Amino acid sequence: MWLFIVSDAITFSAVIFAYGYLRLAAADWPRPFVAASIGNATVMTFVLLSSSVAMVLAVRASSLGKVSGAVGWLVATALGGVVFDILHIREWLGLIGEGVRPFHNPWGTPMFGAAFFTMTGLHMLHVTIGVVYLLVVAVGFGRRKFSATDVEVSGLYWHFVDLVWMFIFPLVYLLSAKTA
Repeated sequence: MWLFIVSDAITFSAVIFAYGYLRLAAADWPRPFVAASIGNATVMTFVLLSSSVAMVLAVRASSLGKVSGAVGWLVATALGGVVFDILHIREWLGLIGEGVRPFHNPWGTPMFGAAFFTMTGLHMLHVTIGVVYLLVVAVGFGRRKFSATDVEVSGLYWHFVDLVWMFIFPLVYLLSAKTA
């Protein structure tokens, strides 16, 4: 898992660097995020951070041999991921409704859409994969086919996904907030 996390960190670092470069290189980078979008992204952040707390509780319960508690916290963590995805899809649909597309947007450089959808889409894909992974681990741990170590390893992945969002949220949303 650590090797995967390191390789994935390199991938996300490259995507985040590319986004930052494009943002700084474009004189007409848009600032499309109004208070509602910032509020939605803040709620998304709260949901992910809360799911990380649930993951910590799942790892703790599994290490203490509390199978039902660990399964419950794993499911709660996965539900946090589902809520995050729903809120993120809502954000995407709002931007698409305003005319943002990959390589086109109504407010400035056409690269905004490509950069935004690539970075947030890659993260949303990782959250979705994490939800499936957590549910598989929950079922396996509940049937005693997986160990507390398996729960802990799934927690490493989940915390990594949350950590990546802590870079995306300020870079994409807060720095592109509409100020007027």
